[in-house]
Amino acid sequence: MENCDIIIIGAGAAGLMAASASAGEGRNVIVLEKMHRPGRKLMITGKGRCNFTNLKPWNDFCRHIHPKSDFLKPAFYNLSSEKTIDFLSRYGLESTTERGDRVFPVSHLASDVVDTLVSAAESAGARILCGKTVKEISSAANDGRTEFTISCEDSSSYKCNRLIICTGGLSYPKTGSTGDGYRFAKAFGHEIRQTFPSLTAIVPAVYKSGAAPGTEKGHIDRNTPLSETGKVLCGNHLKNIQLTIIIDGNQAQSEFGDMDFTDGGIEGPVGFKVSRKCVKALINGSRITASIDLKPAVGQEELEGRISALWNEVAKDRRYGSRPYKERFRILLTKVLPMSLIAGFTRLNPDIDHRTLAKALKNWKFEI
Repeated sequence: MENCDIIIIGAGAAGLMAASASAGEGRNVIVLEKMHRPGRKLMITGKGRCNFTNLKPWNDFCRHIHPKSDFLKPAFYNLSSEKTIDFLSRYGLESTTERGDRVFPVSHLASDVVDTLVSAAESAGARILCGKTVKEISSAANDGRTEFTISCEDSSSYKCNRLIICTGGLSYPKTGSTGDGYRFAKAFGHEIRQTFPSLTAIVPAVYKSGAAPGTEKGHIDRNTPLSETGKVLCGNHLKNIQLTIIIDGNQAQSEFGDMDFTDGGIEGPVGFKVSRKCVKALINGSRITASIDLKPAVGQEELEGRISALWNEVAKDRRYGSRPYKERFRILLTKVLPMSLIAGFTRLNPDIDHRTLAKALKNWKFEI
């Protein structure tokens, strides 16, 4: 049994920052991490580049915090984005600001952010112990103070007077976020509200095998095999599209930007922005439709004119003019869509022709 002043459970971003802030001045601080190295979830953020903060002012930033942004407001001002950058800079991390006021390490390596946070914690005097899965936490009064006993699965145990739980939620079990913190909190009498994903893939009903409309609402395991439609769409990255979410027939949210078709479904920046609203609607039993506008920069009438002109070009081209309609139409599609997207787009729009193509490009719908 090892005695210390402060124990922090979890060596992610919050745990490492807590360690750097609480260690020093003679305090014995230990961080217990269940994984074999710190910051596992940080390593995969921003596609491995780690977008570690954003320079938008509070009035812009708070729109992305749900459901009650004011809860975070004091923390936002106590440790502002600029202070976060300065803090990491003191420990050697150079940063760069990109589109949307997103801040990344200059190296574009998430591992550099992790290494910097570890360095900050250890420089302050904290010890980080990996491979320590906490099994149980108990407490007892000792000379008028609460004393915590932490028991780990490897039979090691620790005592402290201050305990900080930084275990994260349920978002990425493979990185250690398996909901341990909820279990610990509940054991101490805290009420745990229903949990649900807020940044997740949204799954078109045609995307996964067996996930037909009306038969699977709610969670679909990521390992569920892709349908044939999912296979032809998976891997496509769409830039500068408009994704609109319709809940029970009413437009609920619309976002402009990039999205990805992945093995999970619709993801990427705009996919994640709408996912929270989609998940809540599914929990409430609502019907959700996603509409993708592949050409948001032009109106439908203008797009119809452009497509008509392109169709006339194809018809007049000596190489294509005498070919069957289907072949000529496919040539037209290559002029308005990425090659990799054509198979999936036509599979889900089997009846389109050159006259209805503009409408389909402006309103490509999926049941979610």
